[in-house]
Amino acid sequence: MQGGFKQIISHGSFLKSAVLRHVRLVNPVATPIIFARHETTSAARIEEHGFESTKIADILKGKGKGADGSWLWCTTDDSVYDAVKSMTQHNVGALVVVKPGENKSIAGIITERDYLRKIIVQGRSSKSTKVGDIMTEENKLITVTPETKVLKAMQLMTDNRIRHIPVIDQTGMIGMVSIGDVVRAVVSEHREELNRLNAFIQGGY
Repeated sequence: MQGGFKQIISHGSFLKSAVLRHVRLVNPVATPIIFARHETTSAARIEEHGFESTKIADILKGKGKGADGSWLWCTTDDSVYDAVKSMTQHNVGALVVVKPGENKSIAGIITERDYLRKIIVQGRSSKSTKVGDIMTEENKLITVTPETKVLKAMQLMTDNRIRHIPVIDQTGMIGMVSIGDVVRAVVSEHREELNRLNAFIQGGY
């Protein structure tokens, strides 16, 4: 999967640089002045848009406050069974864990992987084990902010082999994004960039 992400990033960057090189290598002597002005302005607009402009805030906005996974949580005192049941019902792979009575005070995160490795493989009971006993604790959490670029978030997730990452701002936990959210955002951004480059080549700018 990591190789696939790197191909997405490298392919997009290569295509962009190749097209911009093509634009800048046009013979200035043979190019009318009016086209030269158009070329300068358009190239600047392409650079301004650029790859890697999407932020985590854009993903959260697209998901909406009611989207599955954005606000799902459990407490440290809940049973692992109830947490996994909630994941299944909402079709998500992780829940943010909060301290009892404090729905914005993050204590950690519990994922399907935690359930498999720390309950199933070890032969423990999910009904008698508390979420707080198997979760990844807050001091080990990897988080992002709404201003984090999507490609940076993707890099954090692939480097640390995680599929969900909490989004934190100065007020606390405001949401969570998955690797699927991030990949869709990157693909969408590259598609839009390709459309801009095609329009530029065809004189659409």
